[in-house]
Amino acid sequence: MLSYYKPILTSEMRRLITQHSLSFEHLPGVVIVHETQNWEVAYMNKRGLDQLKLSLEDVCELSNTEYYHRYFNPEDARDYVPKIIAFMESNRHEDTLSYYQQLRFPDTDGWRWHLSSTKIFMKDDAGLPLLSLTISIPIDAMHHMAAKADRLLDENNFLRNNYGSFSKLSKREKTILKEMALGKSSNEIANELHISPTTVDTHRRNIRDKLNTKSSFEISKYARAFDLI
Repeated sequence: MLSYYKPILTSEMRRLITQHSLSFEHLPGVVIVHETQNWEVAYMNKRGLDQLKLSLEDVCELSNTEYYHRYFNPEDARDYVPKIIAFMESNRHEDTLSYYQQLRFPDTDGWRWHLSSTKIFMKDDAGLPLLSLTISIPIDAMHHMAAKADRLLDENNFLRNNYGSFSKLSKREKTILKEMALGKSSNEIANELHISPTTVDTHRRNIRDKLNTKSSFEISKYARAFDLI
């Protein structure tokens, strides 16, 4: 039996967690069970507790807000939290949602990337989620996946901050933005789109004005962030 159970847990929830707790301790990652009423931690394996330097009771007594504020990077959380909410609302027990997230542990400097996967662990009699199960595995800072995750976070932040500017572009301007990002000249774009080079030049000026861009690098950044290339 576990030494501590969150008071909100029913006997069925406790029994399910206890049933799997020994297996959770042997997995090569941090295992977290959340109760979905307040989205607070209901269980964490020893690997996770050691990283946080807390007991199971200490972790379970943290509010949702305090837990995430203390350990998680709010920048990338803006990307994956809505996905988790939508995933739980879809209520597909057999499915798994995977995402990158950054955590910072006590007595350490900087954020550390993790690859996490979440699924529904238990439902109530009405078929609604009661518990979620997450497995989180650290990504070595020297591993190429960490660099890719950093680039993904940068692109997501850029997309969120510049969506208003990008939405001002017409469909034709988005097409020309893509061709600009690929390094094509006005004559090449004109030939592909069957319009005059002068018209292309006008579109290029309008695109730069709307996006407030001055360099090819900035144009390419917009094209990548908004999946044009």
